[in-house]
Amino acid sequence: MFAQNTLEGKSAFIAGGTSGINLGIAKGMAQLGARVAVVGRNPEKAENAAREIIDETGGKAIAFSADVREPEQVDAALSGAVKEFGALNIIVSGAAGNFFAPAVSITPKGFKTVVDIDLIGTYQVFHLGFSHCTDDASMIAITAPQAVMPMPGQAHVCAAKAGINMLIKTLALEWGPRGIRVNGISPGAIDNTEGLDRLAPSEADRQHWLKRLAARRFADKVDIANAAIYLASDLGGYVNGSILTVDGGFELGDAGADCLTPTDR
Repeated sequence: MFAQNTLEGKSAFIAGGTSGINLGIAKGMAQLGARVAVVGRNPEKAENAAREIIDETGGKAIAFSADVREPEQVDAALSGAVKEFGALNIIVSGAAGNFFAPAVSITPKGFKTVVDIDLIGTYQVFHLGFSHCTDDASMIAITAPQAVMPMPGQAHVCAAKAGINMLIKTLALEWGPRGIRVNGISPGAIDNTEGLDRLAPSEADRQHWLKRLAARRFADKVDIANAAIYLASDLGGYVNGSILTVDGGFELGDAGADCLTPTDR
């Protein structure tokens, strides 16, 4: 359990922080004392997210509208956050795009869109954020199991997330000497999210996916928020260039699981 002042006085910028696990991260950080700037493409959704954070945590939150594919918009949001809260201690890049389709059906434009949002967007948030952050800042990218596990229907996402993983490690090498840590979180299936609803629309689908998880449960948004708080705080102060896998064992696969006796399980 984190102390109530774990992130006291820190400023956080969370791209994609208006919904899903990124909003959960924003709420967790605000609850532990961070001043949070949430960023999304939809201005109304961003404002609603900031109000929700304030109402639920009693913390400080502001909203900005920006498309991570547009560097001018990202830089304007970063500048606005710094003007309001001071230099940034935490930068989270979590904006993502996804759809399920076999590679033969993914148009070059569709492929490029996902790469632009996920990979190019992450680079732009970090690259532009570099000049707006403190010398001991923590940068966190949201990646995915697709970065290391080829999945049918996910050629575009696999490519984009694999790129993010290598970007994390390269930036950690280059920026570590300044004191900036760059890490990633690879979430598994998160309950009560749009992603899982698409992946498992029926109860039968949910049970199928649960059997692939060693933990035999879906993650909650707070599981991912806890991981981000660890990486953002002094608790993770010596962690750099790492991908923290928070997926209940999904990447381990399920080979041999059915060979165990009921008493072994």
